[in-house]
Amino acid sequence: MMNNKFKLSATIFASIIALAACGTAGSESDSAASESATEEQAEYTVGVVGDTERLVWEDVAERVADEGITLNVETFTDYVTPNTALVDGSLDLNAFQHLAYLAEFVASNNADLQPVGYTYISPMGAYSESLESIDDLADGGTVVIPNDVTNAGRALLLLELAGVLEVDDAAGITPSVEDITANPKNIEITEVDAAQVPRSLADADLVVANTNYAVDAGLVPEEDSIFLDTDDLGSLGAQYKNAVVVRTEDAENEDIQTLVEAYQSDETAAKIDEVTSGADQPAWTDNDDIAADFEDVVNQSEPAE
Repeated sequence: MMNNKFKLSATIFASIIALAACGTAGSESDSAASESATEEQAEYTVGVVGDTERLVWEDVAERVADEGITLNVETFTDYVTPNTALVDGSLDLNAFQHLAYLAEFVASNNADLQPVGYTYISPMGAYSESLESIDDLADGGTVVIPNDVTNAGRALLLLELAGVLEVDDAAGITPSVEDITANPKNIEITEVDAAQVPRSLADADLVVANTNYAVDAGLVPEEDSIFLDTDDLGSLGAQYKNAVVVRTEDAENEDIQTLVEAYQSDETAAKIDEVTSGADQPAWTDNDDIAADFEDVVNQSEPAE
């Protein structure tokens, strides 16, 4: 009788040990699976400028989450910090600048940055609270433009296109106020940070602003501008196409390519149209060679000798 009881107790004890071992193994297996899933969810941060770009990239972030990518969107209020943050590693990519701006930044800062995909293209517009037409700009009128090299240059080219002044062709796509060769209306030009240009409307006869900052200020370019630098955005050329930019070492990163592909979609095109009221248009095509385009823009940005 004692032997049978002993055998039964031993059997029960062995069963308990086996079950405990199975439980531990299961727990370890579940933990390993959880850690594996966490490791598979890659995380990146994109830097953008303004609310319109934030809304577009938040939409992209929702869509790539299902592809194992967590995309954080960090919003900036100026055009300099997103590039310095990309250079120092605080960002993994940014998407706020056109190729002309990138070319100037790379040259001025010896930065190893590279565009990897087009995003959108925007017109630059002239706005006024007192003028119905840019032709009404009076002698000695005041004009506010952005103060960074490429957008100041584009603003001056807009004013030339509108017949307000003339600039030296040798300055290429980045003329400065020193390159003005004719100013028949003797306009006074003030350069301020691009984000502040729309806020200068009450203090100037005319402002020439980037679309993202104009939209953020409540302006609708197609309705509120009195002059746009083109009615056909495609004719602007590659230099004014905005792009996704990364450190050159990350240009072939598969996740980065996935993010570019997710951006260059019908869903993104619809979102761009929605948040900019049709002012911006998708800049990508099936036949883009953005590396070659960037090289051309770099060459165009160098003033002729």
